[in-house]
Amino acid sequence: MKYLQKLGKALMLPVACLPICGILMGIGYLLAPAAMAGEVNGFVAAGFSYNLGLFLIKAGGALIDNMALLFVVGVGVGMSDGNDGTGGLAALASWLMMTTLLSTGFVTTIMPSIADSANKTLAFDKIANPFIGILAGVVGSSCYNKFKGTKLPDWLSFFSGKRCVAIVSGVVSIVVSVVLLFVWPLIFGVLIAIGEAIVGLDVVGAGIYAFLNRLLIPTGLHHALNNVFWFDTIGLGDLSHFWAGETSADVSWSLGMYMSGFFPCMMFGIPGAALAMIQCAKDSRKKVAIGLVGSAALCAFICGVTEPFEFGFMFLAPGLYVIYALLYGIFSAITVALGFRAGFSFSAGATDLLFSASLPAAAKTWLILPMGIAAFIVFYLVFRFAITKWDLKTPGREDDDQEAEKSAVLANNDFTQVAKVVLEGLGGKGNVTALDNCITRLRLEVKDYTLVDEKKIKSAGIAGIIRPGKNSVQVIVGTKVQFVADEMKKML
Repeated sequence: MKYLQKLGKALMLPVACLPICGILMGIGYLLAPAAMAGEVNGFVAAGFSYNLGLFLIKAGGALIDNMALLFVVGVGVGMSDGNDGTGGLAALASWLMMTTLLSTGFVTTIMPSIADSANKTLAFDKIANPFIGILAGVVGSSCYNKFKGTKLPDWLSFFSGKRCVAIVSGVVSIVVSVVLLFVWPLIFGVLIAIGEAIVGLDVVGAGIYAFLNRLLIPTGLHHALNNVFWFDTIGLGDLSHFWAGETSADVSWSLGMYMSGFFPCMMFGIPGAALAMIQCAKDSRKKVAIGLVGSAALCAFICGVTEPFEFGFMFLAPGLYVIYALLYGIFSAITVALGFRAGFSFSAGATDLLFSASLPAAAKTWLILPMGIAAFIVFYLVFRFAITKWDLKTPGREDDDQEAEKSAVLANNDFTQVAKVVLEGLGGKGNVTALDNCITRLRLEVKDYTLVDEKKIKSAGIAGIIRPGKNSVQVIVGTKVQFVADEMKKML
């Protein structure tokens, strides 16, 4: 679990590159609609506006089209001790080695029988995909963590330490490539089966995917599922095809169906659920609840970042989180059935909706208002009923003492004070052995887990605390986590 969470954090680094793609390509398609599919409806593919738009489209597409490489470097650096760039270089070496040795042209040369199987040939045609990119990142970072301090004999001393990491990664990648030569077609076949099964279910399949996507958030395994449907791992690539300016006529499914359903849930459903939590909070803790889930709801609406909201209650009320994931599945199925189509380059917030509305695959985007209102009402009613019916301990309803009820709200922007309180709750700087952060969380290692005072930490207005391991602590801060982390690093 700890390793998966670290991987999930590392994946956020390359994913953070996607918003600029959406902005550039969205503006580009607004300026040059003819670039979507040649000259369409009288739009002329010429002139300053067209050239500027095409320039922006290509700039954004440069990252979208090379997402796998972003995963290689992002995971390689993100999972290396100290986020050292050597891990990224080793990961790149691993990627080049594996994609070359597993390219269709090479594998069919050494094993001609592969060319006789359409699925096996397709598997190696798609070898340069995000999954292999993540694997290369894991190989590179693991080799760095293991061999960065290697000392070789004097006559090989030049290759000691970090210099040997890329060499070791290359050797490991050869072994991995041999294994994948036999295993990858099998894995690919399973992915094809899952993809085809869900695609075959059409509207229901979109709902099942959305449900599983949210359900797997706590484990980080949703990234694996996303690779199947959003990127071109098995021939789907809902996200990549959508932002490439294609339409449903260019693919074998209704383009955008595996992204569209997230918009009403993230933009309106989460604010509805947040309002229910605020109203159900204890009178003495309503301000705290507003600070926690209110700001999280605003974040989800604008940019589709949902972790601050989800981690604020998933461990307090896991049953409610399952209901939350189920609502995603239901609304996704309804959204697809109604014909609403929109896409995102980062997540399903208002920003991505605005820019994706100009893409050719976008359809009936005006439906976001009635669907959004419906999502707000349903999420609100369901959450309010569940919280009061089963007395769920959502934010603002915890059994905290009076001192904790007077906790400060993080929204005061006094990051130094927040860091000080959190550090005290962790048992002081002498008890902290490692500090890192992702987009929403502080990730810490402590010497003595018994010294961790969760009530003290929460008194800083913290959304939640996760204890993934005996000596591991994760503090859910929200999107301002970097400022808190910087202050805490100074104190350490």
